[in-house]
Amino acid sequence: MRRRTLFALAGAGLISSCSGGTPERTLRIGAGEPGGFYTAFARQLAAEVSATEPGLRMTVSSSQGSVANVELLRDGLADLGMVLADTAMAARNGDLGPRVALRALGRVYENYTQLVVLADSPVHGLDELVGRSVSIGAAKSGTALIGSRLLAAHPGVRRESLPLEEAIAALEGGRIDALLWSGGLPTPVLKTLDDRVGIRLLPLDATQAACGPVCDPVLVPPGAYRRTTATPTVGVANILACTPELPADLAEAVVRVLVLRAPFLVPQQAVGTQYLDVRNLIGTGTIPLHPGAARAYRDLHG
Repeated sequence: MRRRTLFALAGAGLISSCSGGTPERTLRIGAGEPGGFYTAFARQLAAEVSATEPGLRMTVSSSQGSVANVELLRDGLADLGMVLADTAMAARNGDLGPRVALRALGRVYENYTQLVVLADSPVHGLDELVGRSVSIGAAKSGTALIGSRLLAAHPGVRRESLPLEEAIAALEGGRIDALLWSGGLPTPVLKTLDDRVGIRLLPLDATQAACGPVCDPVLVPPGAYRRTTATPTVGVANILACTPELPADLAEAVVRVLVLRAPFLVPQQAVGTQYLDVRNLIGTGTIPLHPGAARAYRDLHG
């Protein structure tokens, strides 16, 4: 029985062997696409957890984004996942298939919905994309969910579902006219594209995203990219999600890192809103805090 239990734990990623023979626990986090903020944040979180929590290390897995991360959590293939708040709500409500009992370790930062065109594009608004091609994001991304709602009133827009790096290549090569992306500011690979050929962001109306209180009307700040002025768009918080099966002490350990190592978790180039303090981290909306996380926040808040 004990042997079967150890194999089960190893399969779940919660126990592995250290070189000295002492059991070491491993947390697996589902992140996002290469070049995006999910991956940058997850790598920095993993580095801090591995460095500051004895006997615990974190590994980062790439994915297509929020929907893929919900599936990884549901199937026991990840212990933590970066999930947009509207995707998390849809998963709990059963809108993406069978209900997934998500829990939250915290609300970590704001994602900005970015509708990107090349700087010399004749398009200046969403309405002008009718008859043109737009990538709404990878098939299992939270961006694609938002994009489907944003374009519901624009059936004449030709939709494609491309991962970010493919969408960037298609935009630069003239095969699509715009790409949609939900991420932090500036998103590294979009900044690289901006530095190379120049991009603009088109304004978006948060009410058209149709995700209720979890979508906020926000402004992309001037200077996020070279030609960016204050641009209205849709903001959605990111939830660091898990399931109820995550051991309480591991939830507490991650929360300690979120709070106590916050300055080391923000990518250096970030200009968007961060929620890495106790008062903001606990604002997870319809996704309840994991009991271990709630206890850690009480202890840290005093």
